Amino acid sequence: MGKPRGRLQVIATPIGNLGDVSARARQALESAAAVAAEDTRHTGALLQALGIARPLLSLHAHNETQRVPEILARLAAGETIALVSDAGTPLLSDPGYELVRAAADAGIDVEAIPGPSAITTALAVAGLPVSRFCFEGFLPARASERRAQLSQLAGEPRTLVFFEAPHRIAATLADLAAEFGDERRAVVARELTKAHETLYRGTLAELVQRAATEDHFQRGEITIVVAGAVPAASAGFDAVLLRRAVDLLSKELSPSRAAAIAAQLTGATRAEAYALTQHRSSPSSPPESD
Repeated sequence: MGKPRGRLQVIATPIGNLGDVSARARQALESAAAVAAEDTRHTGALLQALGIARPLLSLHAHNETQRVPEILARLAAGETIALVSDAGTPLLSDPGYELVRAAADAGIDVEAIPGPSAITTALAVAGLPVSRFCFEGFLPARASERRAQLSQLAGEPRTLVFFEAPHRIAATLADLAAEFGDERRAVVARELTKAHETLYRGTLAELVQRAATEDHFQRGEITIVVAGAVPAASAGFDAVLLRRAVDLLSKELSPSRAAAIAAQLTGATRAEAYALTQHRSSPSSPPESD
C-alpha cells in the first residue's frame, strides 16, 4: 500500500452567530488530526462550544513562517490538518497564505470548506452594486498613508469593501469623505450576525456625523462598503472643462486646494478633480490637507 496522502482543509468558521457553522465544517474539525488556529484561545472556545476536542497549533502573523515546515511535515506524513482563523474565511486579512502556498507547492491536497465571510455578508445587505467589487482589507493606521491610499482608490468604479478597527472608524470615514466626496454612498456594518448587528447607511458625510454622535457606532467589528466612483463620462460635468480648470489652478495652488476649487466650478467631485492633479505631480504624492 502507498503512503497515505495528507490534506490541508481551509475551513470558514462563524463571524458571530454560532448557528452559521456548517455540518461539513463541523465534521472536518472533528476528524482533523490538529487545528491550526490564528488564536488558540479563541478557537479553543469555539471548539468547546461545538463539543469538539482537537489538538491546536498556533498559526498567526508572527510565527507562520516558522510554523510552516512543521505542519508540512505532518501533512507529508499523511495527516489531515484544519486551518481556521478567528472568524470567517481564512487568508482574507488573516494568516494562512504561506501555509496554503507551501502545501500546494509540495503537491499536498488543499481543500476549501466554504462558509461565513464578513465581506460577502456585508455586500449582501449593503444595497449597493455587487456585480463587481474590490476588497481592500484594512487601510493603513497612519493618517497620511491612509489618505494616500484612498486618493488612489477615489476613481475606482467597483464597490469597495474595507475592514476597520472601531477606534479608527471615525477618522477613516472622515478621510473617505475627503478623498471620495461627501455625497458618495456607503454602509458601515457593525457586529455582523451578532446580537448587536447594526447597519448604518447614508452618504459619507452623514456617516461621519453619525460616528461622532451615536454611542455604539465606534464599537465592535466593522466592515465598510462604499459605492464605486461614477464614470466621468456619465457624471454630469464637462470633463474637458474640469481638466482645463485643474491645469490652470494647479499652477498657483496645492493639488488639494486646486482640486477643491475645480470641483466646485465644474460639478465634479473633489476626488475626480484630485485624480487629474496627479498627472502634474508624483503619482505617490499624498493629498495635502486643506
